[in-house]
Amino acid sequence: MDSVASPAPSGLHWYSGLDAKHWRVLTASFLGWVFDGYEAYALFIVMPFVLGSMLTPDQSAHRAVWAGVAIGVTLLGWGIGGMAGGVLADYVGRKRMMIYSVFFYAVFTGLTALASTFALFCFLRFITGFAMGSEWSTGVALLAETWPNRARPKGAGFLQSGFGFGTLIAALVWLVLSQTQPLGADTWRLVFVIGALPAFFCLYIRRAIDESERWLDAIRKQRWAVTEDAGAAATRGGSERPFTLAEIFREPEGRRRVLLAFLLSLSTTVGWWAISSWLPQYAVLSAKAAGLANPAQWGLRATLLYTTGAVVAYLASGFLADAMGRRLYLFFTFLGSLLTTAQTYLWTTSFDALLVASFINGFFTLGCAYSWMAIYPSELFTSSVRASAAAFIFNAARLIAWVFPIVAGSIIQAFGSIPRAAMTLGSIYVIGLVVPWFMPETRGRPLPP
Repeated sequence: MDSVASPAPSGLHWYSGLDAKHWRVLTASFLGWVFDGYEAYALFIVMPFVLGSMLTPDQSAHRAVWAGVAIGVTLLGWGIGGMAGGVLADYVGRKRMMIYSVFFYAVFTGLTALASTFALFCFLRFITGFAMGSEWSTGVALLAETWPNRARPKGAGFLQSGFGFGTLIAALVWLVLSQTQPLGADTWRLVFVIGALPAFFCLYIRRAIDESERWLDAIRKQRWAVTEDAGAAATRGGSERPFTLAEIFREPEGRRRVLLAFLLSLSTTVGWWAISSWLPQYAVLSAKAAGLANPAQWGLRATLLYTTGAVVAYLASGFLADAMGRRLYLFFTFLGSLLTTAQTYLWTTSFDALLVASFINGFFTLGCAYSWMAIYPSELFTSSVRASAAAFIFNAARLIAWVFPIVAGSIIQAFGSIPRAAMTLGSIYVIGLVVPWFMPETRGRPLPP
């Protein structure tokens, strides 16, 4: 594969030189993230029905807490599994780790449909999240190491859009199932049965894509350096390979890049939870205040518009990042996230305006704010640690954010209203206005070896 292509000569399109192998890598990585998006959003959709069929009468008095527990343990498993899977991908390979991840989260998603108690349901959610977490970092690393430099940011943005498409598919699946109710009160179980279908996708991965030649070359030549700025260390050999997760913190430049990128990831994740957790509830309350019929349906529409805005941003992100440069794109992302959060929760004066704001907010706080993680970290680290570094940057913030679904109600109560709570947590986007200017500009540079 053309994994070390130089920038395209003037006049060539960004997709010039892409062949069937490149598109198969994108398809595999994209579909894996589609399944992750489906699985994550399906949990939000069916949670009220899961609680209704599994909680005891005493537990039902605290439904919001138990819903937060189920979502929180899934995120916790996702964060831990993502860290472990990223490290393993740097040792056993991108393709093999992707197969393991897809297979096991499909299996445990299917088993979730058979859960008989809420405790067992939460346990299966944790294991599913653990298996699901490692798919993203392996897919991002594989695409970055196989696509030409001129096309790589666009491909990464397309990959990231899979999550948005997955959430839309979950919403459509539930729309059909909720109208037909084939299993009555247990219809929610079919959502997880459908989520088990990706197990068959492993057969496609095994046959359609090859292992990353960049990663294989780094392992053969024992290039253990973390960044291209490590100088002579980038080509040193050694029979004993350092532990990748420790190595990204050992080298000063690697440590600096990891910690700065983690701050941006934390800003993205905490800010997003302030939006995604409360936007449906806020939209329902706004619909009631506006006297609209069926407020719950309007809440769903606001959520779908939010996700649609994110999908548009995913597809555009690679082009924007190349046009602006990485640092300006990050500044644009977090400035937009800060302003549109205020627009959504403070400045809208009608429900129609809230729907428009939901779309714009999704463009920034979910679309742009997560796309940079698929584009930028891969350009900061070498092939021997790329998946480990990307996994830490993406998932370490989840190890903090997993508590937010559990304490969401308490946060709203503490601040007095959803707008105040959302703006307080959303103020973390200010970090993203400062940090990018201390990070390297990688636009137009070849991927570190």
